[in-house]
Amino acid sequence: LLELTWEALEDAGYAPDGLVGAPAGVFVGISSADYAQLLTAAPPADVDAYNGTGNSSSFAAGRVSYVFGFQGPSVAIDTVCSSSLVATHLACQSLRTQECDLALAAGVNLILSPRSMDILVPLKALSPDGRCKTFDARANGFVRGEGCGVLVLKRLSDALRDGDCIWGLIRGSAVNQDGSSTALTAPNMLAQQQLLRRALAQAKLSLSDIGY
Repeated sequence: LLELTWEALEDAGYAPDGLVGAPAGVFVGISSADYAQLLTAAPPADVDAYNGTGNSSSFAAGRVSYVFGFQGPSVAIDTVCSSSLVATHLACQSLRTQECDLALAAGVNLILSPRSMDILVPLKALSPDGRCKTFDARANGFVRGEGCGVLVLKRLSDALRDGDCIWGLIRGSAVNQDGSSTALTAPNMLAQQQLLRRALAQAKLSLSDIGY
């Protein structure tokens, strides 16, 4: 996260060490805690004062704010597979409400322990053939992946005023939950359809305006 935050700020045209005290927000989507699982098997002699601050999800965002001196909101979001998308949604909301002038939306997941796989197998959430068949009638589960990404976000009017390099626009976003439905972990097609329609409505777009 620290390395990619630095790279993202440079890519956006900012000196990463020149934003100390800035009202910049940090929103990190983070769900798994594989490294913490490894530490549970470590001997007591290997446990130190940094284990807590190094493995709590809240410190994933807090450490970024601390290192770069940001003084805006600093939030870790865990909504499992949608964590980074919800982080981006909340970052946009924070910008719209003037809570911050610059927002970093990030997502990170590392596979470091087999324990998470052991937990997912009984749920039958993983694809038995190791293939993720998105939008396919043959879909039979998902496949875990790992990576990290960081977006630098600003209000469009501010970005135009400052002559920033603009890679894309987020016209709208939405978040929902399917409430009491088939099962706690089962996807709900109707709720997802409703979510897409709400995001399109906020962006003032129709289904025919987008593609995949």
